[in-house]
Amino acid sequence: MTTPDGIVSALSVALARQRESHEDCPLFNDPYAQVFIDAALNRGCDLPTDEASQRIDSIANYASSRTKWFDEFFIAAGAHGIEQMVIVAAGLDARAWRLPWVNGTTVYEIDHPGVLSFKNDALREHGDTPAVSRYVPVAADLFDDWPDVLRDNGFDVTEPTAWAVEGLLPYLADGPHLLFDRIDELSAPGSRLAVEAVGTGVADWLAGRGWQVTTMGAQELLTRYGRCGDHGGADTQADTVFVDAKRVR
Repeated sequence: MTTPDGIVSALSVALARQRESHEDCPLFNDPYAQVFIDAALNRGCDLPTDEASQRIDSIANYASSRTKWFDEFFIAAGAHGIEQMVIVAAGLDARAWRLPWVNGTTVYEIDHPGVLSFKNDALREHGDTPAVSRYVPVAADLFDDWPDVLRDNGFDVTEPTAWAVEGLLPYLADGPHLLFDRIDELSAPGSRLAVEAVGTGVADWLAGRGWQVTTMGAQELLTRYGRCGDHGGADTQADTVFVDAKRVR
């Protein structure tokens, strides 16, 4: 059986998170990554090849540091009173299940129908329920009119939102402009945005539209979490940056 569209790359990231959870001193614990791997095997899906597995090992420190950074972003957003979270292209991450959410929080996950169906079926079969007050899967294509689908599922444009765009931008053939135009239109003052980007273009674009922006380079991120060991040089491109932005007007 071939793996459904969008699952292969998501399983690769799940494998990286599963391996991190078994480190002596892990940056985070993600027991749900193994649930997804087991579900894929039980369905006869194709797991990443040996070559892909070696690639996962080569980016292990980067992938783990990136996950930790986005985790901290959402925890901080909740601590600052934001109760509406949107994860764009959520893949097989299980933040809605594994993070300590503030009571009353809603997490929207946007992704292809096949990815969300696989994810939620696997967790349901395992007996897992979200840790968040309200979890809303939003089945939509990011190249279509996903804002309408998001609003139809209860998203409130008048409330501040915390957005995460992780591991997505390299797959947007036409660039990120339409994506961020839409996020900007949907974001009330006080909203926050976390982005994994390449270069300073996204940060400059956001700053020009009323967002207060800070950036961190990938190597700085690895240093922050003590992951500049043997794989440090192979883990990421030098121009990868992590953008943390707040809408101030």
